[in-house]
Amino acid sequence: MSKLKLGPLPDRTPVKLTIALDPALSADLQDYAAVHEQAYGRAETVAALIPAMLETFLASDSAFKRARRALPTN
Repeated sequence: MSKLKLGPLPDRTPVKLTIALDPALSADLQDYAAVHEQAYGRAETVAALIPAMLETFLASDSAFKRARRALPTN
């Protein structure tokens, strides 16, 4: 079989993570979800927003990107 332009897809199995938040941070996240709904007209749960928030944070952290390149590869 010939090689397709699109190779095998990476593992996309979700990983469940349980965290404990301070009440103030929890309230801030609830407020963020409310503001997000006002801005985009669609309600999203805090649990749905957190992965996008973390992805955005990591993508914008240039020090993390530099340090990550220096990590040994497996």
